[in-house]
Amino acid sequence: MPHNNQLILLNLAKDFAFEYLNHLDTANVIPDTNALESLNVFDEALPIQGNQATDTITKLASIGNKTTVNYNTGRYFGFVNGGVYPVGIAARWLADTWDQNAALNIMSPIGAKLEEVCENWVTELLGLPKQSKMGLVTGTSVATLCGLAAARYRLYQRLQWDVQVNGLIGAPRLRIIMGKQTHGTVTKMVSLLGFGSAAIEWVECDAQGRMLVDKIPPLDKQCIVILQAGNVCTGAFDDFKTICNTANAVGAWVHIDGAFGLWAAASQQFRALTHGMELADSWSVDGHKTLNTPYDCGLILCQDSEALVHAMQQTGSYIDLAQDSQRDGMLYTPDMSRRARGIDLWAVLHHLGQKGVANLVETLHQHAVYLAGELKDSPITVLNEVVFNQVMLQCDSPELTQTLLAKIQASGVIWCGGAQWQGQPVIRISICSWKTTQADMDITLKTILNCLKS
Repeated sequence: MPHNNQLILLNLAKDFAFEYLNHLDTANVIPDTNALESLNVFDEALPIQGNQATDTITKLASIGNKTTVNYNTGRYFGFVNGGVYPVGIAARWLADTWDQNAALNIMSPIGAKLEEVCENWVTELLGLPKQSKMGLVTGTSVATLCGLAAARYRLYQRLQWDVQVNGLIGAPRLRIIMGKQTHGTVTKMVSLLGFGSAAIEWVECDAQGRMLVDKIPPLDKQCIVILQAGNVCTGAFDDFKTICNTANAVGAWVHIDGAFGLWAAASQQFRALTHGMELADSWSVDGHKTLNTPYDCGLILCQDSEALVHAMQQTGSYIDLAQDSQRDGMLYTPDMSRRARGIDLWAVLHHLGQKGVANLVETLHQHAVYLAGELKDSPITVLNEVVFNQVMLQCDSPELTQTLLAKIQASGVIWCGGAQWQGQPVIRISICSWKTTQADMDITLKTILNCLKS
């Protein structure tokens, strides 16, 4: 028989979750001051005797329901955070109940099977080489770490240096080639892998953040070239075909950071943006951004599976496992024990299908184009070419831009973030949620203009 206590707790959690969802569309995008002050209730000593489980869930939900950031309202445009499809939440609930460790096939046959299916679906959907392998990690930051680690292994192997045994002391220096508008998490991963900032050769970018091809230094077999599919401020894409062909000709490794932009390849309308990206060696992308899966769901994709497996594993026995008929997900990630992310990724992809993913991407773009167009005759300048789902705004002065951003964020109606672009403050609007509607865009436009006037 099922555990009665567990059923009671799950039903209690369900009731609180339903209460939260019922008020989602009318709730503020961010919690107000009074709600935030209620978080102080958690500042308590660790209980000595403990509490009833129902009391624990009640306390958590009663405070948590009013102190979340509402990504799923359709009016949250910050940090390229996507919403979540209901089918993804339902699959996640089920998967959490199953409580699967997705390290090995023998630990979770359902987890391993769905990862394998998703691997095939994603590579086909994005037009990547069929031999590409996929690992599921927390997000694009770690996915990038995996791709660069695979690059480090392969390039050193070609230079006859066993980095797994000898480490980096005394190793030939590898060169990291990336644009000045590369996302900061990439620099962080370069540092974590021990390359050092001196190994980075920064390339000038155009006004949209695209790497200037004619400014790229001569490449060789000791280069790791890092490109962008979707600049975090402008949404711009690098010239993949030209740069990849140049890199491939000399044996350099190309990694494409496509946290939200890689999904553009799923749409015929936007496939030109990603033209030539299949010529790269590795790619990183998030499911929890454009695809709107539950958090956390990062994907590392690598067509050199041997390099990825060697980079992620230390001992020969694990390498041997890669030759088995069953798929062991831990071979392609830094961690062993982890949740079965493939279950909710599969659910969202199965629900949407190819046409659904394409429609999602195209709708996000339509919203961005509409907003930019409506602001054209306002005192606000749209700085970027709206090629995907990003809109970057600026007022006549840095002070006005910062003031407008503060008013927007304080409104509670919408939320967007700020950034520095070419040394000046800007407002970033990242349209990533499937919940965003035309009505949401009209509310967004009205809120921005009202904040500008106030």
